[in-house]
Amino acid sequence: MKEHQESREAAIAIACKMFDSGAFFADLQRRVAFRTESQNGRNPALNAYLTDEISDTLARLGFTARVVENPVAGGPPFLIAERHESDDLPTVLTYGHGDVVRGYDEQWRAGLKPWDIVVDEDRWYGRGTADNKGQHSVNFAALAAVLQARAGRLGYNVKVIFETGEEVGSPGLDEVCAAHKNALAADVFIASDGPRVSAERPTLFLGSRGGVPFELTVNLREGGHHSGNWGGVLRNPAVVLSHAIASLVDRNGSIVVEGLRPPPISDAVREALADIELGRDESSPEIDPTWGEPGLTPTERVIGWNALEVLAMKSGNADAPVNAIPPLAKAVCQLRFVVGTDWENLQTHLERHFAQHGFTEVTVKATRGTPATRLDLDDPWVHWALDSMRATTGKKPALLPNLGGTVPNDVFAKTLGLPTLWVPHSYPACNQHAPNEHVLGSVMRESLGVMAGLWWDLGEMGAAIVATRDAH
Repeated sequence: MKEHQESREAAIAIACKMFDSGAFFADLQRRVAFRTESQNGRNPALNAYLTDEISDTLARLGFTARVVENPVAGGPPFLIAERHESDDLPTVLTYGHGDVVRGYDEQWRAGLKPWDIVVDEDRWYGRGTADNKGQHSVNFAALAAVLQARAGRLGYNVKVIFETGEEVGSPGLDEVCAAHKNALAADVFIASDGPRVSAERPTLFLGSRGGVPFELTVNLREGGHHSGNWGGVLRNPAVVLSHAIASLVDRNGSIVVEGLRPPPISDAVREALADIELGRDESSPEIDPTWGEPGLTPTERVIGWNALEVLAMKSGNADAPVNAIPPLAKAVCQLRFVVGTDWENLQTHLERHFAQHGFTEVTVKATRGTPATRLDLDDPWVHWALDSMRATTGKKPALLPNLGGTVPNDVFAKTLGLPTLWVPHSYPACNQHAPNEHVLGSVMRESLGVMAGLWWDLGEMGAAIVATRDAH
């Protein structure tokens, strides 16, 4: 036991030394410099990030990697890699994405640059530091630390699926995983994305809420008509649409369309969320305690319940209004939902609801959504991961049944059929997707230790957990 503990501690110490020496910072600085904005179309930097950066990093860790073209026309490329030690050992699949959202260079605070890390006390500013370059950099560095501590062996096999289109909806990810299912076969999935529940608390989440966008349109006539000549006798599409939207949720944000409400929160989920407080970080927005489903805590509303949001509305020109009744009004909306929601029939539920309430002018158009996923909270892999994180940090990790946001976990949980564990290395106020994106150096350092402990413990206990799950 003593030899095991010393070796585990050595792996964690090596990982933390990478941070203290500046080696981890140098790796992340180099990666942030790649302008991998997937929203700008087929960006050459996306392919370069795979071939010049990630492939080289994995090769030094003993992986064989190959770039895979996207089966979706014009879609960004993928990378599949493998480090194989033995057919008799368990296999873990990990994931990352190299693309980022647009830099919005001119919108960053004075002195900050999206493509160059700027350190301000504990904050490391740069596009991708939180989403997702900082996170996969932690995982690869921690894996390198364990390899060094174990003299070049892990005690398991590792496979990698890496994409460059997550910020544009992961086009082709499901198709690639289905086509390469044998090459990506594994016993467990472990990856990192999204925020911890708070900066100081290590977090494990087991899936994500799903998301489905939809548009509501009221198109009543051709062209606008003078409000002085026709106001009072022409139905206004903006007013009609406003009332239609107001019929979907009550004045406090609770969903009233029965088909879009989730099943009751289970006791197991309530117990997991009982000690998790939302919005602890200083720069988090102030929570409205009366908004959302009554009888639930704020954490239960975000993690265990559904939310129907209006993301944008348009009618006329609010920046340069004219004295005319607009002909059309449009709203872009979204349903975030948990497991058990009848989301695939969203359009039918909405059309039926509007018909019952007399809003026959409203047209509904739902687009492709992402399913909700959640690993069983009592799965042996869950207990293993929580024990490992607790042993490394001395803290009680937060267990989220699912992330409030959406990651492409359905591909790994359903298409590949894997138990999914996500260990995030960011925090809620990181400005993800916005100007001034950043990570906290303190969280990066702790996360290096957390992942080194997990990668070490997988070699110690992975085979036993696989056998336990197989037996059941």
